[in-house]
Amino acid sequence: MKSFIFSIFTVMVLFSCTESRKLPDVSGITINLTTQRFEKDFFNVDTLQIDHSMELLHQKFPGFTSDFVFNILGSTPQTADADIRSFIHSYQLIYNNTNKTFADIKWIENDVKKGFQYIQYYFPEYKLPKKLITYIGPINSFGCILTQDAVAVGLQLFLGKEHPIYQSEQGQALYPAFVSRRFEPNYISVSIMKNIIDDMYPAAKPGKPMVEQMVELGKRLFLLDQFLPHIADSLKTGYTQAQLEGCIKNEKNIWSMFIQNDLLYKSDPQITRDYLNDAPHTQELGEGSPGNIGQFIGWQIVKKWMKKNNTKSLKELMEKNPVSLFNEAKYKP
Repeated sequence: MKSFIFSIFTVMVLFSCTESRKLPDVSGITINLTTQRFEKDFFNVDTLQIDHSMELLHQKFPGFTSDFVFNILGSTPQTADADIRSFIHSYQLIYNNTNKTFADIKWIENDVKKGFQYIQYYFPEYKLPKKLITYIGPINSFGCILTQDAVAVGLQLFLGKEHPIYQSEQGQALYPAFVSRRFEPNYISVSIMKNIIDDMYPAAKPGKPMVEQMVELGKRLFLLDQFLPHIADSLKTGYTQAQLEGCIKNEKNIWSMFIQNDLLYKSDPQITRDYLNDAPHTQELGEGSPGNIGQFIGWQIVKKWMKKNNTKSLKELMEKNPVSLFNEAKYKP
């Protein structure tokens, strides 16, 4: 396999990649979203009267309390009381930190509501969550989940990349630096929208040829961009700004890597994972490059197709066969 090392990836590129585009007017779309701070009530549970306190919690947060105890904490009916006491004791410091970092979450609610307006505009039939629930779960638990009527955000994974819990031995074992650098509060709305996209369009099964998987990733990134047009592309892709700008600058070279190494129709997971999975970098492109480089090319292919088919709806895009989309896009940077 030929090697492509781009020095541009190790240099900060000083240009903006913002594209001007006309956005739909969604100001008239009303979003009814109730915000609930589950962690505040949970960490004030009276552990000496735990049965009574948990019953009150169930009444205030019907459904989610059971989800939290049995699915997020991973308790059983037999161990729940002990697990709750232990978790409250062990995570008290994290709760205190969260109260400072997220003393005011109105900005999160505003971001989510704006995203929901766009979802409602493009997919009026989709049933949006009625509640935004925040909670604190174990560090190895979920950062965002969808329940029957709510989207729930695990604040323990958005405390800022320098937080001691991520720098600890346990934290580093779970989340290396290229992952934990995204544990910033401004990734919350992106995480929420990605979960909703996964709910609308469950991820395809693995084992497909590289180009199909790239296009499917590109579709999801295109959708995310429509739902969060006001959010930086670096947050949507998960790349650093320098990595994203390096990709834009070297788009032709990245595409050449796939073509010259005959990668597009490879389906061996041992090969595809090097280009479609999260990683510190893409080996052939050097240490300054991002992992999951395939999503970037997939995104460019999808944008090319949508530019040619600007009357197509997002629903039509998502249902489009990825091979047909690739062939029709005639992508050539």
